[in-house]
Amino acid sequence: MQWGTLVATLGGGLIAIAGTVLADRLRTRQEHRRGLQARRRDVYAEFIAAAGAAHTELRRLAQNGAEATDLEEASRVALMDARIYEVRERLFLDASARIAGTGQTMFERLRDLRKVVAAGASISTPAFHDIYHPYLDAVWAYREAVRDELEGHALTPADFGWSAWDGRERCPHCGGPGVDTTSGLH
Repeated sequence: MQWGTLVATLGGGLIAIAGTVLADRLRTRQEHRRGLQARRRDVYAEFIAAAGAAHTELRRLAQNGAEATDLEEASRVALMDARIYEVRERLFLDASARIAGTGQTMFERLRDLRKVVAAGASISTPAFHDIYHPYLDAVWAYREAVRDELEGHALTPADFGWSAWDGRERCPHCGGPGVDTTSGLH
């Protein structure tokens, strides 16, 4: 038996095994990254949708507040029914630190909006708009951060012909220039 042949065969076998293990680890890491990115994309979209559902109900309450017997309870139910608390927890588990931070800011502004609606602020009052516009700004900051992370390019207000995300310039109640005050939408 020749020792050189044996050593070469064992060495080749070890190299082949090491190569297979390395390739498997790289494939596993890549699959993990793809899975994490897919989970992030899903929870990022779910979070903005839940916030949107809560926002829509809060605006409805602010518009028709006199119809609700208990605005405090109705505004709390608006957030619970939208599942914003549940989705926020999932956001904290899967999101990057930047998205979790902008999401938390948006959530806090949404809760501020809930509090002002619960206190009876109507959609046309300055109290409502003092809270509403920072909420819109936080929503757009979240969208901007998500797009930047997932696609590498974020939107800017100028992309829509706006000067800022907060919507004040388009708000019929805040008196932005050139605003159509008959629609009541912004």
